[in-house]
Formats: sequence, structure tokens, C-alpha cells
Amino acid sequence: MKNRKIKLIIVLSTALLILFTSLNVLTSYMKMKKTVEESIANQSLGAAKSIASKIDIDTYKKFLNNPMKNEYYWKLTDYLVDAREKLGALYVYTLEVDNPEVSKVMISGLPNALEENYSIGAFCTVPKEQVKRAYEGETYVTGVIEDADLGFYVSVGAPIKDESGKVLGYIGIDISANTLNDIKGKVLKNNILLFFYNGIFIFVVIGSFLLMQRWYQKEVAKEVGYTEDTYQAEIRTLITSISSLRHDFTNHIQVLHGLLQLGESDQAQQYLSSLSKEVHAIESLKLNIDHPGLSILLQTKKLAAQNYNIDTDFTISQDSFAKIKTTDLIKILSNLIDNAIDATVELPEEKRKILISCKADDVKYIFEITNTGPKVIENEQIFKQGYSTKKAEPGKIRGQGLFIVKEIVNKYNGEISIESTTELETTVIVEIPLK
Repeated sequence: MKNRKIKLIIVLSTALLILFTSLNVLTSYMKMKKTVEESIANQSLGAAKSIASKIDIDTYKKFLNNPMKNEYYWKLTDYLVDAREKLGALYVYTLEVDNPEVSKVMISGLPNALEENYSIGAFCTVPKEQVKRAYEGETYVTGVIEDADLGFYVSVGAPIKDESGKVLGYIGIDISANTLNDIKGKVLKNNILLFFYNGIFIFVVIGSFLLMQRWYQKEVAKEVGYTEDTYQAEIRTLITSISSLRHDFTNHIQVLHGLLQLGESDQAQQYLSSLSKEVHAIESLKLNIDHPGLSILLQTKKLAAQNYNIDTDFTISQDSFAKIKTTDLIKILSNLIDNAIDATVELPEEKRKILISCKADDVKYIFEITNTGPKVIENEQIFKQGYSTKKAEPGKIRGQGLFIVKEIVNKYNGEISIESTTELETTVIVEIPLK
């Protein structure tokens, strides 16, 4: 099931990668294509304005007074042909716009050999929307126009005005779509690296995301695994302690049953009185703590300590301790209390004692564990990984507990200190600042 999920994630990630890369390249291509078209159209429109401003107005007026292929017509045709050749345009011509729907070609701007196919006043293919703009005296730029004879082209127009500002006609310029495509092709070719880098960038971003997600999952799994191991260890300790209590309870019942059968009721009563201490010890396991994980841990540790006849005392603030992760809190206290228990059991039973304090104020958490036991001499060495004052045992790894605690405390910019006295008492203090 897990492998199927991983494969599904890989397939979906690859599909999304291809989709996003394709969309990015397509968007870049369309934007660049539009930019090129607008740039060429604006350049052609500027040329149309320049041609319109330099045309011989008197000659054009004389032609309009008698629109025929006369000397005025041919003089203006030569001017337009020269402009067309310099621009590399498809056509350069003049228009008459006397209504908002259709325009008419007045001077076609073609050489004599080609010009005979065109007649003065022929309808032009400029779309109605652009004709309306021209009729209102504005310049125009069309989109790509499809014509059965001319093919695909873009048309622009600028007004021809006399000295008074009156519009006499329009200069029209047609740019072949092939020219546009050639220019766009060159621009796109020059920017092919941009598309390539965009694709690489998206690959890197998605790859980084997947790596970070995988790293995060591993870290979460590690934290969960450690927490699970810790709780399982505490539960095993709890089960062992309960089994021990159950075994003792069975023995107590058998002893009482035997005494009562023998008629020794006074001894049975004395025996019951001695059992009240154990009942009180079990009742004392109940701790009023707001933090669920901390409550379970401390109750388990208290029961484990009682199995070694260790006197334990708790001072716990009514605080949620929410500024520190539960897993980190469990790691700190579990290791410190285990070390305290190990140290305390080396003393006679009447000297075994552990004090556990978990306090919180406005600026920090303070965790303090005090235990009776041998004096700790090398306070700094004890935090190094692998260092231990305990005897080596087969199958057990020593010197990890305090190293783990030190690492966690450093993560929270906290402090840990150990004070050990000649009176066989050791205190470990952990302070975690509240950010």
C-alpha cells in the first residue's frame, strides 16, 4: 500500500511538473508573441504617421479634385512605392473613409506593371471596427486579417491632414504575416534559453519541495518513533509494576485466608493494618497535572520508583507547558528521572529519595530533579555522547541520555546545570526560556 502511494505521488508530481512547465512556456510564448506583434504594429503605425505627414498635400488635393490615374496619381504612387520598398511592407496605399463601415482604396501604391489590376475607389478589407476609428479621425491597428488573395496580414492606418487639420484620407500599411512570423521566430529563437531556464527553475522548485517534504516526513516519523518507543517503555514498566502488585495481592490474600482458617483473627487484622501502607502508596500515584503526556510519564516513573522503595515527591505547576513540544518534554524528563532512579538505588532503602519539580513563570520553564546518590564529579564530561559513569553491560548502550537532553535544551536556547554535593545529593536544573 505504501509503495502504491509513493508511486501515485511520483506520477502526480511528474504530471504537475509537466503541466506547470508547459503552461509556463506557453504563457511566455504567447506573451512574447503578443509583444512582438504589438511592437511591429506600433512601429508600422509610426511609419504610417511619418508617411502621412510628408506626403505632398497640394498634389493629393489636386488628385482628390479629379480622382483619375493622372500625373498627380503617378507622382503620389512613386512616393508610396518608395516608402513600401524602404519599409519592406506588403502594401502602402491611401484610403478614403467617408462612412463608419467601409473604406475605399484611392492610390494603391503599386508599380505600373501591377497597378493596372486595381481601380480607384475599390473597397478595402480593413475591418469595420477599424474603419469606424478612422471615420472618427483616429489611427487604427488591426489583428491578423485573412484574405483569399492577399493571405494573412496586419493593417495599420494614420490620417492625412491638411494645414487646417482636416482629414483628407488615410495612409494604410499592410504587413505580411510571414514577416511577423519571421521576426517572432527570431525573437523566440533568441529567447529559447529563457524557456529552458524557466523549465529548469520549475524542476528545481518542485524537486526542492519533494525533497523537503520527504525530509519532513522522515523527521516526523523519527519523532513519532521515538515517542512511541518512550511510551511503550513506560507502558511496559507500568505493566510490570501492576503485575508485581497483582502477584503481591495474591500472596496477601493467601496469607489472610490461611490465618483465618487457623482462627488467627488477631494476626489477620494486624496483617491487614500493615497492608494499608501499600494501599496508600497506590492512591498516591494520582497526580493532578494539566499536561496529559507529562501526567502519564510522572505517574509511571513514580510507580517505577516505588518498586525500588524510593520516596518520591512532586511539585508541578498548573501549566500546559505548551511552549515546548511534548516529545521533547518527555525526552528531557524521562532521561533525567531514569538517571535519578539509577543513582538512588545504589543507596540503602532508607536513604533513597527523588524530588521532581516542574515550574513555569512569565519568562521560562524550570525542570528540577533532585536525587540522593553518589556525587557527580565531571559535570561537563557527562553531557558528551557515549560518556557514562555506569558500568558497561552487554547489549546496553550507555552515555546517550544526557547527551540527548543537552541537544534538546540547546534547541530551545535553554540551559542545563548539575549540582552535586558531598551530602550524596545531586540536582539537575533545566531552564527553557519562553519566546
